[in-house]
Amino acid sequence: MTERKPPGVTFETWVDRQIREATERGDFAGLKGAGKPLPHLDQPYDEMWWIKDKMHREHLSYLPPSLALRKEAEEAQEAAAAAPTEAALRRILTAVNERISAALRTPLEGPPLNLVPFDLDAAAREWRARHGS
Repeated sequence: MTERKPPGVTFETWVDRQIREATERGDFAGLKGAGKPLPHLDQPYDEMWWIKDKMHREHLSYLPPSLALRKEAEEAQEAAAAAPTEAALRRILTAVNERISAALRTPLEGPPLNLVPFDLDAAAREWRARHGS
């Protein structure tokens, strides 16, 4: 690429020519998202948009550790309620209980945890009552 237009070359820039030639070859045909509006175009500009988008695509959390554990405990409780067996319920709750106990021993960054380990026997009784066992 040159900084100035070489003599004898039309005003079409080198980049424009590359794009035109690629289009003629069909390099842009069938691209994902072709003809669709740009996502988030109607939202106000956020200079951190690319970070938030990447974190969303990679399923990363930007919550403080204490809030992330609260969210994990809530999701574990929902998963335990839908567990196919009592053993699966106990496995799910035991795993999250270990993380809650560790967080209570060494406090995490962020707002107060406000969690206590789940009562496995009470959760199992509720599971058996719902499933008629």
